[in-house]
Amino acid sequence: MTAGNSAGGPLRPVTLLIAALGGEGGGVLTDWIVRAAMAEGFPVQSTSIPGVAQRTGATTYYIEILPVKTADLAGRTPVLALYPAPGNIDVMVASELLEAGRAMELGFVSPERTTLIASTHRIYSIAEKSAMADGIYDGARVRKAAPELAKRPVLFDFQALARNTGSVINAVLLGAIAGLDQLPISAAALEQAIRDTGIAVESNLAGFSAGAACVRGEAAAPAAPAEPERSWARRRLSVKELLGIVESAFPPEAHAVLQEGIRRLADYQGPRYARLYLERLGDVLAADREAGAAGSGFALTRETARHLALWMSYEDVIRVAELKSRRARFDRVRTEVAAKPDEPVQITEFLKPGVEEVAALLPPGLGRRLLAWADRKGLRDRLHLPLRIRSDTVLGFLRLWLLAHMKWWRRFSHRFAEEQALIERWRAALTAMAREDYELALEIAACAKLLKGYGETHRRGRGNFLRIFEARIAPALAGAREAGAAETLRQAREAALADPEGAALNALMPEPGTASGAGVEARAAAE
Repeated sequence: MTAGNSAGGPLRPVTLLIAALGGEGGGVLTDWIVRAAMAEGFPVQSTSIPGVAQRTGATTYYIEILPVKTADLAGRTPVLALYPAPGNIDVMVASELLEAGRAMELGFVSPERTTLIASTHRIYSIAEKSAMADGIYDGARVRKAAPELAKRPVLFDFQALARNTGSVINAVLLGAIAGLDQLPISAAALEQAIRDTGIAVESNLAGFSAGAACVRGEAAAPAAPAEPERSWARRRLSVKELLGIVESAFPPEAHAVLQEGIRRLADYQGPRYARLYLERLGDVLAADREAGAAGSGFALTRETARHLALWMSYEDVIRVAELKSRRARFDRVRTEVAAKPDEPVQITEFLKPGVEEVAALLPPGLGRRLLAWADRKGLRDRLHLPLRIRSDTVLGFLRLWLLAHMKWWRRFSHRFAEEQALIERWRAALTAMAREDYELALEIAACAKLLKGYGETHRRGRGNFLRIFEARIAPALAGAREAGAAETLRQAREAALADPEGAALNALMPEPGTASGAGVEARAAAE
């Protein structure tokens, strides 16, 4: 790297700013660079600035290296700065994507000067985890901004590369710095600094070599681990084992949502059902990888996992009885009414199962016949069985307890068969579309938001889902995909969610039976 300006002005130091999270070895990375600079005789100075608490800010390490050896300064002593200044950074290193965004926001990355080296993996911040809804920052904005704000953006999943080489991310980042030849220090001196520390030398050197080769284009960019052999799908596994499979077989970006999904479904139906959840997501992950979506944080896998967990744990009378008969629920009620330990509390459950709730628990054939009979008689919305159950009594609690323990029967019920068939149709559609139109596949995944609740709420949502599927998704799968198909599908979905009466959706998509809706009706009949 040249020192001074084109007019032969005064020398200026090469400036390097590193932002690393706790436990990632940012201090060790800084020490390696300082050791190598001193070994080659360059004046160097480093300063560390601790972050505040957990992930409210990474610890930053600032290094200045004068690109002229001390022996050539004729006794002069350079004055080096202790703190970084916006617009004055030659190399910005971020060990995680959001830290790269933070550096750009603070002005440490400039298009005239800065090489940005950043890992694209995510470790969620406290603010993201504690948000009331989905507070996860959109990493695509950082990836989009990098080419505009940095002179030379270098963004890879260095964490995956470290994992694949059995190393740690700080060694890989050091290799990336050496591979880009941004410092006056030789790669050999940086390697020797790793050896001089005497800690995990072989694995650190392996990571160093992999990082250098990656940024030089001498090796493939780090990819997510290859899809594992899924022999685990054919044997019994505990919840703990399933959680371990998530860690080893799925990308880190999806770990949090998959692990929550496993716990939810194991509680809902047992470990075998949670295993089915992972099997289904394995195919989605494969499609995600084929689509080259690692840079998007495997958005399709994450979104599908979130919606699939909710869909597979649909609400029915068994689930309602289970939740109402739990000890935690009784404790919560006592707390809410401020009951003293010696005071009895009477709890009356008001239930009103209708034809649909009864049919949901029958075998598929009987369930269909009951619903068909109720529709012919006009009784689907009128026939209900009001129940008042004192769950604080032995007999009342026993009724709820017995119903809650009918989980085993759920697999043989009409509602279960109906939901699983529709899940497979939805999953096949988004998996197939991922290879052709990734944005449309994401919108297909989001359509699962329409399916919620039970009774009239579920019936309306299911009807809207099927309507949209036939009118918007099925034609795209058949090869009749139009420009802007993803946006059109998004508008239809948001219209269906906008009001319970369906006026907004009807404005976009006429009801079947009208002239403009005849095509939808015909496809639904054929299905």
